[in-house]
Amino acid sequence: MERKEWLEQVVEEIIDPQRRIIDPHHHLWRDKTVDDYELADLWEDTGSGHNIIGTVFVECSADYRMEGPEDLRPVGETDYVSAAAQISSTETAIGRPPILGIISHANLKLGDAVEDVIAAHLDAGGGLVKGIRHSAAYYPDPPAVDRYAGRVQHLLLDSDFRRGFAKLASAGMSFDAWLLHNQIYELTDLARTFPDTMIVFDHFGGPLGIGLYKGRQSEIYPQWKRDVANLARCDNVVAKLGGLAMIINGWGWDERELPASSDEIVRAQQDYYLHTIDCFGPERCMFESNFPVDKESVSYAVLWNAFKKIGRRFNDDENKLLFEGTARHVYRL
Repeated sequence: MERKEWLEQVVEEIIDPQRRIIDPHHHLWRDKTVDDYELADLWEDTGSGHNIIGTVFVECSADYRMEGPEDLRPVGETDYVSAAAQISSTETAIGRPPILGIISHANLKLGDAVEDVIAAHLDAGGGLVKGIRHSAAYYPDPPAVDRYAGRVQHLLLDSDFRRGFAKLASAGMSFDAWLLHNQIYELTDLARTFPDTMIVFDHFGGPLGIGLYKGRQSEIYPQWKRDVANLARCDNVVAKLGGLAMIINGWGWDERELPASSDEIVRAQQDYYLHTIDCFGPERCMFESNFPVDKESVSYAVLWNAFKKIGRRFNDDENKLLFEGTARHVYRL
């Protein structure tokens, strides 16, 4: 069964369809080993019923330059997404939101030399580049995840990386942090060392459910709670609420006859959401789709229904922050 057909087996009425949403974390790609996910594919998802008024693209190693200096090849991704953003701004309509920001990739281990890469991204992005992501997620055990095979352990503590990281604040760049649950303490150390740099904590810090961690969510959760609470004491860190439906989180929804429903997501994962919001506060939290990666388990419409059900625990002003305001502030949209 095709993925689209599989997802369409679970259809729900859209909750609070007028709620304004900025989706602060999605990807676009083409010519990868998985199915393409370009602007038209994104709009098919954002057009499924929720009031998505804008989005933020986050780097995913797409469309890198094939020639030229190695360090500047990721600028090809910014070229690609900037062109899509221009189309999105001219063809905006209900269900077809504009791309309002871009988070690009730069190798921060370049140290001082990363300034040239950031400048190239800013030039290519036409004012849309808001931050940098240099992913630190390190998988030390099988099953191997190809995209992470070349990563090094303890990247966030590396002295060369930190010399590059030190250049972000002066360039007006935030930092999106993609890591795993056993690396959260390293991000806390980084945030304390660079209190003037805005750090975005992606996907709850990636609590794993594969390999050595398969079936151990309840065992990992108490330490994860402590680590998140400690990280939240850093005022320069904000949290993205999403990305828990990835295959690496180990819920197994991608292998079922039916994809996840919003009620299932809330039952299984609401404690992660509520704890993070409790620690950071709504003014430092934002719901995110992480599409199309989370599309392996759930449809876009159902996922945002789950977020809205979690949001029922908060008042309207807090929901405005969770669904739109925090993203707008953090990414200067």
